[in-house]
This record gives sequence, C-alpha cells and structure tokens, in this order.
Amino acid sequence: MLMDRLDRYIARNVLASILVVQVVLLGLDLIIAYIDDLDDVGGDYSSLDVLLYLGMRLPWRFYQYAPVAVLIGALIGLGSMASHNELTVMRAAGRSLARIVWGVMKPVLLVVVAVLLVAEFVSPRTEQFAEAWQFEQRRGEGALLTSRSAWQIEEDSIYRFGAIRADNVVLDLLRYRFDDRQLVEASYAESAHWENGEWRLSNVSTTRLYAEHTEASHRASERWETALTPKQLERLLRDVESQSPSELYAYAQFLESQGRSAEQPLLYFWQKMLLPLTMGSLVLIAASFVFGPLRSVAAGTRVFYGVITGLLFKYTQDLLAPASTLFGFSPVWAVLVPILACAAAGLFLLRRNG
Repeated sequence: MLMDRLDRYIARNVLASILVVQVVLLGLDLIIAYIDDLDDVGGDYSSLDVLLYLGMRLPWRFYQYAPVAVLIGALIGLGSMASHNELTVMRAAGRSLARIVWGVMKPVLLVVVAVLLVAEFVSPRTEQFAEAWQFEQRRGEGALLTSRSAWQIEEDSIYRFGAIRADNVVLDLLRYRFDDRQLVEASYAESAHWENGEWRLSNVSTTRLYAEHTEASHRASERWETALTPKQLERLLRDVESQSPSELYAYAQFLESQGRSAEQPLLYFWQKMLLPLTMGSLVLIAASFVFGPLRSVAAGTRVFYGVITGLLFKYTQDLLAPASTLFGFSPVWAVLVPILACAAAGLFLLRRNG
C-alpha cells in the first residue's frame, strides 16, 4: 500500500508540473504569436480575429510543445521532491531508482495518450479550419478547406492547384502536358467540380504548342481525366506536418503508388507514432539530471539544462530529416536516432549514479 501511495504522489507532482509548464509555454507562444501577427490586421481582419485564429491553433501548439513540457515538467516535479529531500526518504525506505522512474512514467503515459488523440482527431481539423477561416476573413473567399497551393505530377502532366473548397471545388488549376519531355500543351481552368464520381472543369483555356505555331481554345466545361480524388487533393494541399498519422500514412501510400518519394509524410508519421518513445527518453534524461550530475544545483539551472536538451533533441531531428532524403536512409531512423541517444545517455547516467 505504501508503494502505491508513493506512485500516486510522484505521479501527482510530475503531472501537475507538466500541466503548468504546458500552460506557460502555450501562453508565451500565444502572446508572441499575437504580437507578431498584428501586422496582418487590416480591412475586415481585426486584432480580435487574430486572437481567435491563434486560439483555433492551440491544439496544434499543444501537440508541438508536449515533449518539451514533459521534459521540463519531469525536471521540476522530481527536482521539487529532491529539494525537499522526499526522494532521499523514498530511497531510504527501500524504493529503488527504477521504481521511482517508473512512477514518473505513469503520468507521462496519460500525456502521451492525450497528445496522440489530439494529433489524430483534433489538431488536423482545427488547423485546417483556422487556415481557411483566416483566409476567408482576410480575402473574402468563403468555405475554403485550405489556401495552400501545390504541384502534382501525374503521367504526362504537371498540375498546379490553387486551393480546394469544402464543397470539393478546386480553384485555379494549371496543367502542363509533355510529350517526351517536350511541352505540348498548357491549360488553365478556373475551377474543377467533383460530380457523380468524376471531375468537371469550368472555363478552360488551352494553348497547344506545335513546331511552327500555337493554337488557343476556350471551353465552358470539359471532363478532367485523373485518378485524383477530392480527399487526395485535400491531403496534397494541406500542410503535411499538421496532418494526422492516418492521413500521413495514406498520403505516403498514394505517393508510393505513383512512384514518387514519400519520405516527408513518412517522417512526420513516424514522429507522431514514436511519440511514446520520445517522451520516455526525455523522462530518462530528466531523471538522470535530478539523480545524476545536476542533483545539487539550483532548480533554475536544471530547468535551463532541460530547455537546452529539448532544443538539441528537436534540432537533431530537424537536421536528420533532410539528411534522410539526401543520403537515402529510412525516415524512421531520423526520428529514432535522437530518441535512442537520449535514452542511452539517460540510462548511462542513472546507472552510474544509481
């Protein structure tokens, strides 16, 4: 019974610290982003609209800051107990170092579940809605799913899409058709409508290029032969990083089916799916700081080193991401290498000082 109470006490302290850190990080980010985005105020887009837009993006920020919040929160929670000699009493009562660390892991598991649910079901929708809502407020375009443009290669054609609306209407569609790497046709469609399982182009202007001359034509409507569905176009036009794990996997499968590189969506997919290992490795680092070389320093110093460690972790992953494309190794290793390095360093320091 004593051991259960100690686990609950550790979990309560660590979870409370993580939540406080997360709130502080989100608050600081909101203030900084609000000041920065005030430059966009104009016309119908007011300072209150800026605040509403940033509020819609809080779930995405919650996901982004969760690993750093876990690291700093675990440092503060354990550091507070160490400062009051509570960890020393626990060790004297027979509580092993491994059991204390496991007590820290338990509340982190709850955070992991919450963050994964947000990443799968909440933040992709709120990010999409926030982007479309901001575009509508600033430019007057209604019902947009996304305002991002994108390029796509399909068979002998290269497409550029301007945006997609919630009613499955694609805006500003450019098409360049090639024959043996020679441009033979360029066309522009004002919009493309999804009707009865197929696309219909509206207001299509086409220019055909021949050796000696060109021909221009215009059609009010014509059928668009493509394998792209509205859902695939939506994923193509949305920011890859903000998509859910299931969407990223489906997008990677789609790119691979076309013989294109799927490294970018797979990289973000593995970042989200390996989040439990990420947070676990950061908890090991936090525990090693408290029980290891930083056990006698001030709490502020431990937090400072925790912030530096979190930034190094993130920057290492960010550097390995393009490296996986350049050197051709699997994106999963770009995610795993920093995790394994953190876990190994944490375990080494814990064993040396345990």
